[in-house]
Amino acid sequence: MSFRLFIDECLSPELVDIAVAAGHEQSTCARNRGVLAMKDWELVPFVVDNDFTLVTHNAWDFRGRGAAAPGGLYAAQQIHAGLICLSSAHPMDIERQCRLFGEALTQLAQLKDLVNQALEVFEAADGGVTVTTYEIPKATG
Repeated sequence: MSFRLFIDECLSPELVDIAVAAGHEQSTCARNRGVLAMKDWELVPFVVDNDFTLVTHNAWDFRGRGAAAPGGLYAAQQIHAGLICLSSAHPMDIERQCRLFGEALTQLAQLKDLVNQALEVFEAADGGVTVTTYEIPKATG
């Protein structure tokens, strides 16, 4: 399965080359699409309308802050191509971004799709990495 990955501006545009090399030829980034400095709430409709799976380090705004505030900006979306969150207890330098993104790509290769789901790659302080995939809860109310 090939995904259309959109690399958020909080991550290196070098991740686009890694995505393309992994077979996701239609991947792109904020810089390449001319949407640098777009607010998160403006970016979501752009990404959803263009059928991209968003790759970001800014997980809280997009997927929510846990059980007390699930879903984030994606909770209001009826249908979307998925969200990939790269997070670490350490500063997100380019080497760490590439390594965590590689973990995400390995998991993506095993999935049929990521529709209405999040794939989260988290590096703990001890260097251990966990990868989880889950449904993004819908907004209530």
